[in-house]
Amino acid sequence: MRILVLSDSHGRASRLEEIIEAQSTAKHVFFLGDVLKDAEYLEELYPDRTFYKVSGNCDFYCDVPSHKSVTIAGKKIFYTHGHEYGVKSSYSHLLSYAKALSADIVLYGHTHIPNIRYEDGVYLVNPGSVGRGRENGDTYAYIDIVDGGVFAATVKI
Repeated sequence: MRILVLSDSHGRASRLEEIIEAQSTAKHVFFLGDVLKDAEYLEELYPDRTFYKVSGNCDFYCDVPSHKSVTIAGKKIFYTHGHEYGVKSSYSHLLSYAKALSADIVLYGHTHIPNIRYEDGVYLVNPGSVGRGRENGDTYAYIDIVDGGVFAATVKI
């Protein structure tokens, strides 16, 4: 099962649409905040996909929570924008919270820098930014959950 992970589009809804078209087998799409209207636009265009959204530090005046969790294909996924967990300086707070939830996978954004790591039994996946990437340009991530485990990768746009 393929999961698509997008973050920090900052108004580039057309870019998100291109990614969804390129990753047509991904039926679960996570949007990790910063311009939720872009993700809402996608939901209307792709009713055959399941969207999971959280708000980011640039999503003012919205009622969407900043973090949530869900279980997909037997893996508990904790997802957040990341700004409330200090991800620009350390992963320790985010990892501690995820472990307290017994999460297998943590999805976070905010830094605009893609990063995939496996630490203390937890996959931490930051897709980077779809609209304003730093260091490596614009990126997104996907996760394949298969019988043998979890595989995560980032894709440069």
